[in-house]
Amino acid sequence: MWPPTSPLPVDAGAATLVGRVWRPGLGPSVVAVRDGSLVDVTSTFPTVRELTETENPAAELRKAEGEALGTLDDVLANTPPESRDPEHPRLLSPIDLHVVKAAGVTFAASMLERVIEERVRGDAGAAAQARADIHALIGTSTPQPGSPEAARLRAMLVGRGLWSQYLEVGLGPDAEIFTKAPVLATVGTAVDAGVRRDSTWNNPEPEVVLAVASTGRIVGATLGNDVNLRDIEGRSALLLPQAKDNNASAALGPFLRLVDGDFTLDDVRRAVVTLTVDGEDGYHLDGESSMTEISRDPAELAAQLFTGHSYPDGAVLYLGTMFAPTADRHTPGLGFTHETGDIVSVSSPKLGTLTNRIRPADECEPWTFGIADLMHTLRNRESS
Repeated sequence: MWPPTSPLPVDAGAATLVGRVWRPGLGPSVVAVRDGSLVDVTSTFPTVRELTETENPAAELRKAEGEALGTLDDVLANTPPESRDPEHPRLLSPIDLHVVKAAGVTFAASMLERVIEERVRGDAGAAAQARADIHALIGTSTPQPGSPEAARLRAMLVGRGLWSQYLEVGLGPDAEIFTKAPVLATVGTAVDAGVRRDSTWNNPEPEVVLAVASTGRIVGATLGNDVNLRDIEGRSALLLPQAKDNNASAALGPFLRLVDGDFTLDDVRRAVVTLTVDGEDGYHLDGESSMTEISRDPAELAAQLFTGHSYPDGAVLYLGTMFAPTADRHTPGLGFTHETGDIVSVSSPKLGTLTNRIRPADECEPWTFGIADLMHTLRNRESS
């Protein structure tokens, strides 16, 4: 549905939700979601980063006072570019100064699809046979990464000349963690998400996204769409930055749900993420990912994020997806790929719904508001 509706989790009354809106004349503003309305708490927390770095973000947000901005429904309706009134608030991605990272091949199904992309060098027409060959050899499930069983499978594959860099991170002790987007470059719900115009084989990647404080503590979660260009990455893993980091290609939201008594890391571990794709041509696709099938625990992935680096402003981490659509959309044997105008919705009961419309990346709203701009708006806000 476009414009989207009902982005809140099913237990919204119990959820501690933080987000951001653009306020005309003021710029990005931090908001709390309360009883279906948005409250501007920027005077207490100038950035979401300031909130997530506190000892107890959920408790701090609940007691923060601020200015009521109106209903979420009204702000959501004003968010799509084509229906936007510049004199009223619109939703933004719920994060700001956090580094945007992503973990790859964390589900067996996704890992095997990456191996297939590599073997066919990004040629969608050759994927079906490669998929059958690999499934016949390995199956559709793999051992725990870093385990003795995984080591034995690795040795067997090496012996057959079938080793892959994707199997290395899918079976070995070290996870694949990469930078998905620059700081402040993520897009929120109810706006366009970008796919490079020259990509002919691509798909959505519905995921849970962790918010991690600079101490390594997991403080919240949201939903993400790690838009993936399969043909470009399939040509070479060294093209991962071009496949992953493009204008409007990192969708995230609708809100960040903070960890509290009603939402814990175990809720993330049990989460079921559903996906729908609806095309302007009447095409419809459903998918589902269960976090119970992830190969590495979310806490382990968050810990690996800090193995060789520190993040003084915290980070968000896309946890990976098991969903890689293989059913043909048009030509037999070519699988799924996006069409302009596709409406993609990523949902999970305790995190709500993230909805974006697919457009060529160069037609999406350009990323123009950077860190210096944020600092300027906050300084001006303090002095006014």
